[in-house]
Amino acid sequence: MEFTASQIASFIDGKIIGDGNALITGVSPIENGEQGHLSFIAQDRFSHFLDSTKCSVIIVSENLLTKDTYAPTVISVKDAYLSFQVLMNLYQEMQGRKDGIEEGSSIHATAQIGENVYVGAFTYVSEKAKIGEGSQIYPQVYIGKGVKIGKNCKIDSGARIYDYCIIGDNCIIHSNTVIGGDGFGFQPTAEGFKKIPQLGNVIIEDNVEIGSNCSIDRATIGSTVIGKGTKIDNLIQIAHNVKIGQNNVIAAQAGIAGSTTIGDWNQIGGQVGIVGHIKIGNQVRIQAQSGVSSSVKDKESLYGSPAINYNDYLRSYIHFRNLTGIVNRINNLENNSKDNTNE
Repeated sequence: MEFTASQIASFIDGKIIGDGNALITGVSPIENGEQGHLSFIAQDRFSHFLDSTKCSVIIVSENLLTKDTYAPTVISVKDAYLSFQVLMNLYQEMQGRKDGIEEGSSIHATAQIGENVYVGAFTYVSEKAKIGEGSQIYPQVYIGKGVKIGKNCKIDSGARIYDYCIIGDNCIIHSNTVIGGDGFGFQPTAEGFKKIPQLGNVIIEDNVEIGSNCSIDRATIGSTVIGKGTKIDNLIQIAHNVKIGQNNVIAAQAGIAGSTTIGDWNQIGGQVGIVGHIKIGNQVRIQAQSGVSSSVKDKESLYGSPAINYNDYLRSYIHFRNLTGIVNRINNLENNSKDNTNE
């Protein structure tokens, strides 16, 4: 697709500085700009590219502009990063959405398929499953018995959604993620560990995005819940009966053990481990590779394993770096004390 700078500016309420007819045929990162391409500058540390980039058009946050003219055409906006996101979303919508049922898919006679739904080849939709209007189910997806998928969802190839799980509206589930696999429940007996039936489901509320190769286990009884607006990265394990609130972000390789409750607006870093049966409050920040072994109050920031208050950790780390010197001083004091006693 081709656009002029003026057309782009109209989409994002921007002000043109330069040639409004400059033609855009693609996009580039600002560090590797190309003629005819669009990029953006939202931070002062990239401002020098205004004088050196080969891009034809650049979206720039207005507070970074210091001159009346520039070599490329500039589109001045309040927030270049947010404006560029708006453009990317518009472009994605322009690509069009698929619909229809591809040959090779299998849909049970009792399943309900909404209007303008796409079901890709070799996808299996089980009995009494429901798929809401506008949803996109890509090839080789498994949808179990009684599953409910809301409107305008995207389920990428290879995802598995097991029986009776519920997916809200506008959700994205990336490839090879499993929703509703059995929770890790076993009872020790004299003969070995016996499996505890996992009879619950998973409920994923509206506007949730789940990365690839994640496992979200069904509850033993009741529901494992992922709250509205939560964003989950790749390679994450969420165990049975976990309750995650709204608008959380969880980075890659995190693991959350069973029956833990997590509040709203939390930020959980990569490779964080959280034990079971505890409660994490709201607006908590947990730094990468932390191990959380006890409940956490609202607005705390944690680091370490076991995790402690982040500011306490920083203060303690100063002493840790000087630990050898501190030990030597103590040893010297003890030796001096012994020498004085002997005298």
